[in-house]
Amino acid sequence: MRQLKIGNFETNGYAALAPMAGVADRAMREISLEHGAAYCIGELASAKGISLGDKKSASYLKVSDTERPYGSQLFGCDPLIMAEAAKAAESFEPDFIDINMGCPAPKVAISSGGGSALMKDPLLAARIVEAVVQAVKLPVTVKMRTGWDDDTINAPLLASLVEKAGASAITVHGRTRRQMYAPPVNTDIIKQVKQEVKIPVIANGDIFTPFDAANMYETTGCDFVMVGRGAMGTPWIFSQINAYLKDGTILPEPQLEKKMLTLLDQVDRMVLYKGQRTAMMEARKHTAYYMKGLKGAAELRRMSGTINSKDDILKIIEKAIALNK
Repeated sequence: MRQLKIGNFETNGYAALAPMAGVADRAMREISLEHGAAYCIGELASAKGISLGDKKSASYLKVSDTERPYGSQLFGCDPLIMAEAAKAAESFEPDFIDINMGCPAPKVAISSGGGSALMKDPLLAARIVEAVVQAVKLPVTVKMRTGWDDDTINAPLLASLVEKAGASAITVHGRTRRQMYAPPVNTDIIKQVKQEVKIPVIANGDIFTPFDAANMYETTGCDFVMVGRGAMGTPWIFSQINAYLKDGTILPEPQLEKKMLTLLDQVDRMVLYKGQRTAMMEARKHTAYYMKGLKGAAELRRMSGTINSKDDILKIIEKAIALNK
């Protein structure tokens, strides 16, 4: 296993779970860690919302022992407010604080001036890192993209600035904000970031198989990789990556029945943590994720969009097994 050291925080493994707003919630984080993720990062929390006492924003800072190793992620564009929010996050005892400079969502990157919008102002981004580093005793990391668009690819410059400002590690999603999630991933820029800084660099983007993870390590020289969409409905990807990168073992896909049991386990946790109504609404997308690649996937996803109860999920699972005998 690889050892990743971020400041005074250490973890072992080969891949981490990426923070995904509205997707990588507590249930998914727990399931991913149990399948071999080295660490996870919480859903991004608004620093401004936290400073104004918004309960929903503050709820994203809570962390249980079942989610560790864990980093709290913040977004915002004001150094003082980000520092205040980081202090609030620190009180919940995460393993580190992550500053989001990569989220492409309009609500984050345009309306608030946070997320990937910070890539348009590297000096402000560096001041934010410096303010957060001075405010907390925990390691501070940064998640960024390659740039705002093809004309402003500046990840190596930003990485150098945030390293000087005190960041302990950098995660680079290999796309610009303009690309959103459209291919291709720019591994050359991730490689340049790795060559620019001495702190650990974690590579992110289009890792859907163990072979993708191995290729990312080889082509970029990164210290670690992070899996996002590749873990949606497939949390066992972490055990597959670990086995392949450890000794070349290729773990087969789990049997369909086992996959469906994992789905039910995840949904049960969602009900426990969020209540029946919210969990069932959110179970629609998670159930659809688990149907990827199956025969009849289009119909199964359509059925997933109408879930209102666990019985509805059981009917979808029954249908999935019948179609894939």
